[in-house]
Amino acid sequence: MSITVRKIVRHREETVREMGQDLTSTHVVAWVAAVIENPYPEGYVQDLVTTADEIGQEIGALLGPSVVELLGEPVEAFGKAALVGLDGEVEHGSALIHNLRFGNEFRDAAGGTELLPAAEKVGATGSAIDVPIKHKLDAKTRSHHQTITIVIPDAPRPREIVVACVASNAGRPLARLATFGAEVAEVSA
Repeated sequence: MSITVRKIVRHREETVREMGQDLTSTHVVAWVAAVIENPYPEGYVQDLVTTADEIGQEIGALLGPSVVELLGEPVEAFGKAALVGLDGEVEHGSALIHNLRFGNEFRDAAGGTELLPAAEKVGATGSAIDVPIKHKLDAKTRSHHQTITIVIPDAPRPREIVVACVASNAGRPLARLATFGAEVAEVSA
């Protein structure tokens, strides 16, 4: 089995100023999404894993290295999402993105070791999905907890799934909250 892609959408944004403050370095966020035909037949499907195993690596290889390349800088934070069209169910998207064959492609490309935070839901064409991202090596690093909103105006159509990978070169612009390690040190002192 192979995926059927209708379109690939790439988005990159650079923030240089936040809350009236110049940033010491440009904050970059990138995402790449594939709008694919829902690989599951209409109606209830008991075995979602077999199909996800068959195509997970293909989707991960399509998106993971591409978002790292688009970011153009070392990845510090990452996340993933699946937005399922109205003729599918949230389990269809979950099966695709909560699959090690998919996740390992992205993790390896980004140089990460942590689990990829995720969002998945069913939505109408043009729906937004908020994708959580966290530090690629230590998910407890609070400065890197962010949410990135993805919208593709003509997707997903009812029998489609939008699968996306998100990457950032840093924590939040102007992050001032302590990291987990610093909090532990303060409590221990």
